[in-house]
Amino acid sequence: MGTDATGSGRPDVAGPGPGAAGIGASAAAAAPGATGIGADATAAAPGVSGRHPFAEAAGMFFRNYSAVAGLAVLLVIVFAALVGPWLYPTDPFEMVWAPLTPPGEGGFLLGTDYLGRDLLAGIVHGGRVTLAIGLSAAVLTVVIGITVGALSGYYGGWVEEALMRLTEFFQVLPTLLFSMVIVALFGASLPMITFAIGIVSWTAVARVTRAEFLRLRQLEYVTASRAAGAGDPSLIFAVILPNALPPIIVQAALMVGSAILFEAGLSFLGLTDPNVASWGQIIGSNRPYILDAGWTVTFPGLAIFVTVLAISLVGDGLNDALNPKLRER
Repeated sequence: MGTDATGSGRPDVAGPGPGAAGIGASAAAAAPGATGIGADATAAAPGVSGRHPFAEAAGMFFRNYSAVAGLAVLLVIVFAALVGPWLYPTDPFEMVWAPLTPPGEGGFLLGTDYLGRDLLAGIVHGGRVTLAIGLSAAVLTVVIGITVGALSGYYGGWVEEALMRLTEFFQVLPTLLFSMVIVALFGASLPMITFAIGIVSWTAVARVTRAEFLRLRQLEYVTASRAAGAGDPSLIFAVILPNALPPIIVQAALMVGSAILFEAGLSFLGLTDPNVASWGQIIGSNRPYILDAGWTVTFPGLAIFVTVLAISLVGDGLNDALNPKLRER
């Protein structure tokens, strides 16, 4: 009886083993399915993307048709400014025909100005100078604005207080009047015009940079870099600034158009170098004849309008593409 009990007990104990193994096998067989569900859930998780942020920004920019159109127009203008003087080598200061010849007469597509100079040659050759002034003034604006904004946003305290009061001082100044004073005192050369535009236009960049530094300086990666021994210059220019660049890039792009308009305004008032052809200089030199020969200011004015519009469209497209909140839509 004991043996039978023992013998019968052994199968009873061993019997469930295969069943348990079967259940375990079934569970193991179900495991891949569970893994697949987890993978699907991970793949379907919102906000998770394997694309590089630059690729996402570029894709969103090129889905913005107005921004792409602005970029195409701007590239054409830049190409014409760079290559145009070789394709149309007429001297913009040479008197080639009768003064104030209407467009299309005498073989001149856009007519002549008050001295008989070819307007088309002036626009083609002046585009290079106008774009150079706009770009140079924008670079100066960004350099000053980033320096002031980064120092005030990073250090805070009395440094921020002093720099922000300086920013407010320049912000409330009448910018055109102040730049006119600078040009009138130091001469109407192109470097001085560029300096005058840049020195009165940096406040917006400074405020944007300060806001970004105030937001970023307390984040974990900045704290970790500081704990690892990074100094203030390294934290400002190598750690925080690269992550603060997107709104600054947008502001810099828009500043190019503002600088072009600023130069045209100074030129209209006669505060420009008369020996250098630019779109603003053409408008300024022909302003006494605006009623009798309107084309002399209309065509360079249209060139400025189209260029600034294209830059504004590109700037808006960059703003949408570099804004992570808009990319999530």
